[in-house]
Amino acid sequence: MLRRLLQPVWILLAIVFLIEAWLWDHLEPIVARVVAAIPLARFKQWLTERVDTLSPAMTLIVFAVPIIPLFPLKLVGLWLLTHEYWTSAVFTIVFAKMLGVGVTAFVFDVTRDKLMEMAWFERLYVLVLKLRVKAAELVDPVKQRIRELVAGNGEGWSSRTLRLIQRFRKSVHEAR
Repeated sequence: MLRRLLQPVWILLAIVFLIEAWLWDHLEPIVARVVAAIPLARFKQWLTERVDTLSPAMTLIVFAVPIIPLFPLKLVGLWLLTHEYWTSAVFTIVFAKMLGVGVTAFVFDVTRDKLMEMAWFERLYVLVLKLRVKAAELVDPVKQRIRELVAGNGEGWSSRTLRLIQRFRKSVHEAR
């Protein structure tokens, strides 16, 4: 009984985890292009040389520190939410999230080798990769069911859902 009740929670957590992984996968190449386009390549080389001289524990600090300045930006987003500036709040929070993932991807690329020298960090990294696979396995049936519903000709859709979609489409067309 408890397992059945917790399944939606696990699916939600898996979706959030996969969104994070998707952002990481898609922002890392963008960050690489930005590094190539602006003089960050020299900064990356300089940072790599400095990280090579550090111990793995100090490298962990280098990995963690760039996230700290982004925290106030997220607080600004929450402040905007509490004062009902919805668009600005969503933009600020999404911007902070994407910037944070991008910066983390950049710094992780520089510090990965040193961080992997710590056995606990390597185990944690492998665990995260396994969790990513497990999350994908958990969410794949839900995604497949949604694809089937969307691609279908109405089979599987309740009449109430179809009416709701028709009303939404009508209101959008009337608003034009």
